[in-house]
Amino acid sequence: MCRLFALTSDVPKSPMLAIEALDVMKEGHDGSGVGLYLTDLGGIFGELKEYPILSGIFTREGMKTLDSYLMPMGFKTKYNHSIKVKKEPPPGIPKRYMYHIRAYEYPEDWEDLSFEEKAHRLMMIRLKLREIGQKDESMIVYSFWPDSILLKEIGDPMEVAEYLDLDNIGLKARIIMAQGRQNTNYAINLYACHPFFIQGVASMTNGENTAFVPIREFLESRGFPGYRGYQSDSEVFTHIFHYMINFLGLPVEFYKHIITPLKDEDIEKHPNSEFLKRLKHSCRRLIIDGPNCVIGCMPDKTVVMVQDRKKLRPGVVGGKKGFFVFSSEICGLDYVLKKELGVNNFEYFQPMYIDTVYVTSDRKEVIKCSQMNPLRLPN
Repeated sequence: MCRLFALTSDVPKSPMLAIEALDVMKEGHDGSGVGLYLTDLGGIFGELKEYPILSGIFTREGMKTLDSYLMPMGFKTKYNHSIKVKKEPPPGIPKRYMYHIRAYEYPEDWEDLSFEEKAHRLMMIRLKLREIGQKDESMIVYSFWPDSILLKEIGDPMEVAEYLDLDNIGLKARIIMAQGRQNTNYAINLYACHPFFIQGVASMTNGENTAFVPIREFLESRGFPGYRGYQSDSEVFTHIFHYMINFLGLPVEFYKHIITPLKDEDIEKHPNSEFLKRLKHSCRRLIIDGPNCVIGCMPDKTVVMVQDRKKLRPGVVGGKKGFFVFSSEICGLDYVLKKELGVNNFEYFQPMYIDTVYVTSDRKEVIKCSQMNPLRLPN
């Protein structure tokens, strides 16, 4: 099993805090990789939230290819915060030329474009750069999106963090998601490392998804170019979030009704039974088969945790106004709350198989909702 940790905080935090939580839960991952997603950024990037940030790993030739691709389009560097490590990495961590984090100014001819058109173009550029880079492994491109940074690497999370000096390079965020990886593939592909990301939506999963093939086929049939390139059966969870928001126009409470719909007899008793019948029928190929615990982050900066009906993967949420933690294990949550809040006795909630728990961007409380609750139906 992998281990997951996420925090949402009024005050920007170092990603090292999330890495330390993973280290506390180390018995639950094998040190084969780590992934970090940072959004609602602090520091200099917090002052550049409207500009797209490209994050990934590049060789020397890959950097030349990147510049030769973006510069003719009119992209200009707004701020560069790339990590170029000169020392030799610890055993098990590959030596890289550049961990690239750069904010760009939009091309001048993009000024009058709608947000939707900008979003589409940024996604298509990311996909094209990934395609180019895969030919010679010169570019591994994780994201190209405003207010978003992704870092992923092979190796033990703590060793990777110390090697990259993550606590001292100025990266801070109000929302941080981190995964300590349990390798289930014969070869480690960094595109298979969580968290996954598409157009402001991110998620990570502890578990497996044996319904991956029908879900992938359904998503690919939607005609949306971003639903492709799957290296992990868990990436579809991110795309289902995206599909729910962008194609169905539904809020976060509906996610569970899509991936783990109620039984027919329970739907008959539900206040919104007719709507849920139609939703279950139209999205039946998105029903998952776990066990899974999923943590996601929405474009509006809502952080959410759900689990499938088997409820065989742990998950816990706790904190207080202004600072909340989502964790695979209580020990990870306990460590961070004691360190950040000085809390020895705290309340926490473990969502069960019909629960959705989330914290919105105001960070006032943990909101709990059951699939049996009445729903806010779309207009």
